[in-house]
Amino acid sequence: MYLADRSAPAGAKTAPDGASVRAPAVASTVLALGAVSLITDVSSEMVTAVLPLYLVAGLGLSPLGFGALDGVYNGVGALVQLTGGHLADRVRNHKLIAGIGYGLSALCKPLLLLVHSLGPVGVVLALERTGKGLRTAPRDALISLSTPPESQGRAFGVHRAMDTTGALLGPLAAFFILNAAVGGYDAVFGVSACVAVLGVVVLMLFVPSGPAPGPEPVAAAKRGGAKPVGAVGADPDGTDPGGADSPRVSVREAAALLRLPRLRALALCAALLGLTTVSDAFLYLLLQDRAGIHEQWFPLLPLGTAAVFLLLAVPAGALADRIGRRSVFLAGHTLLLAGYGLLLWAPHWPALPYLVLVLHGLFYAATDGVLPAAVGASVPAKLRATGLAVVGTSQALARFGCSLAFGAAWTMWGAGPALATAAAGLCCCAAVAGFVLRPAAPDTEPDSATDPARLPRGTR
Repeated sequence: MYLADRSAPAGAKTAPDGASVRAPAVASTVLALGAVSLITDVSSEMVTAVLPLYLVAGLGLSPLGFGALDGVYNGVGALVQLTGGHLADRVRNHKLIAGIGYGLSALCKPLLLLVHSLGPVGVVLALERTGKGLRTAPRDALISLSTPPESQGRAFGVHRAMDTTGALLGPLAAFFILNAAVGGYDAVFGVSACVAVLGVVVLMLFVPSGPAPGPEPVAAAKRGGAKPVGAVGADPDGTDPGGADSPRVSVREAAALLRLPRLRALALCAALLGLTTVSDAFLYLLLQDRAGIHEQWFPLLPLGTAAVFLLLAVPAGALADRIGRRSVFLAGHTLLLAGYGLLLWAPHWPALPYLVLVLHGLFYAATDGVLPAAVGASVPAKLRATGLAVVGTSQALARFGCSLAFGAAWTMWGAGPALATAAAGLCCCAAVAGFVLRPAAPDTEPDSATDPARLPRGTR
């Protein structure tokens, strides 16, 4: 199955002497990366929370201009994801590449203090997104390689919950700084830079360079044999992807990943759904426009999304591990479609902001960690970061196109018709994704992630 990977619950494992060994619910690597993401998201979301208002109200950008800048903000990172993923697999040091990405993003924060026009702001944001693109796939690969396959939905849910805690605290910090400091925007950018540096320090001190082996790999090493299938850090066929004698991953091997039917399906559906997913910044601008929210409260809108995401990311990931990732993933997009519908047809409801933000948070809880968990179950371990980057790039490039198209549609037609078009497109794309991600017939199609005959040369 594509997104409907089901496995036995994680927990008890069997030691060589037959005794039951209780594995930790979440690997220490996941918790350390979660702490780094929490700190970094406080920094990033401080900027993100005020950026739409700063650009539109402060610098006077039109919706089309903001759409172009928002597209650059997301599209550049998408293009760099492939480079970051391949480099991490090639040098076999995911922490190094992630650290470079986190460091670059931190260096860009103070530069926002020096630029006050569209061109320079666009360059700084592009560099900041370059850092994000470099770090995303190696970070997710570290999570995936440190977690047994049957628990990856939960692990990504825990990481995303910690990440979202930062997304919750960042806008709050921006709100208080804007209301308390002289030159509010510059104060937000300055504090954001200091917090970003702290995130890099935590990464260097507490995140290991590779996935920590679990009980099964240790036992296998003592016996002198290969890691068992499903062991942390092992390939789907049971081989060790990261040994000292293993050859470097070539560009040809990375490109051959697209021969995997499961990965192609995931990348296609991520792109289709990304084409009709309105960016967070536009959603908050729409909500302010439709509900008449005062500018003073605008930085607090992301808090609603973040709070729901924080509460439900872990349950949604565990549910996806149990009932199938396809169902949860598609349900998340259905909830987003419901949010679009409320913005279109219930703009005068007093409860509109709360309902839309709840649905937006549910959408992220059901999709943001579920998709990389599905990719991790579909790609050999030695190419894990590259596979995650392929799907992540497909999704992010599609959202880049959506930002440009939505900004143009809002400028030409108005907010309502632009959102109606996006909602219609999301409905159609979700139907196509449901068909493409349907469970494969077990008797007619072998599992391409575990069948050696179906793997690209060099990954068997």
